Amino acid sequence: MPHLTSTRPRTSGTELRPGVGVPGYAHPLLARTEWGELARPGTPLHWVVLNVADGPGARPDPHCLEAAGRLRNAGIRVLGHLDTRYGTRNFEELVSGAHRFVDWYQVDGFLLDRCPADHGGLPEVRRTVATLRVIRDDAHIVLGHGIHPHPGYAQLADQLVTFSGPWSDYRWSPVAEWTADHPPERFCHFVHSVPRSHLKEALRIARRQGAATIWFTDRTDRTDQGGRTDPWEAMPGYWDEIVSLVGTGVSE
Repeated sequence: MPHLTSTRPRTSGTELRPGVGVPGYAHPLLARTEWGELARPGTPLHWVVLNVADGPGARPDPHCLEAAGRLRNAGIRVLGHLDTRYGTRNFEELVSGAHRFVDWYQVDGFLLDRCPADHGGLPEVRRTVATLRVIRDDAHIVLGHGIHPHPGYAQLADQLVTFSGPWSDYRWSPVAEWTADHPPERFCHFVHSVPRSHLKEALRIARRQGAATIWFTDRTDRTDQGGRTDPWEAMPGYWDEIVSLVGTGVSE
């Protein structure tokens, strides 16, 4: 386990200019407003993940094609969602899904969700990423570890998701010291259950830890009946506020 520390030293007060990475909304028919808001001019988006049906689905979906096309026409990068199941997903299945994402939706890259984080997973992830870069020229690859992985993963992809979880964990989360050897543009943080009153604090934590791509939401992973829900599928209740804060660099 790489050594962890509570903060990451920064050398300049203007280095980090955060942007938003959207982990993946619900289907456009269920989240029409959310998908429409993403194409609004001036929104500081780094990329948006498209997850049709636990991947690209079995056949082209016209609603997803329209949503992805609208974003790409606006100059916004669209990534296909590929679930590695912590390294247990069949390599051929991942490659087949990647081909369908490119052929059907012309995606600009991929988010490898639930990506292995240990040293043992490096060879297979290296093989997968190399293949994805052949399937899609100039593919933007994001590895969705959700924790700080072995530092070797930083050599494989464009970005790493080094935190994914609730605000209650994030506000006290440490950062691996090896991340200081890389620019903030290499790291992403996904945080749910962030109260509106703590939004600025969350942005300051991302800046302090050196993560340029963020997704903060007040949505939670619990339903009223005590079950689990996906906190990333809907737009944050303070979407306009987070767009304004991120776009003006308030975390400084």
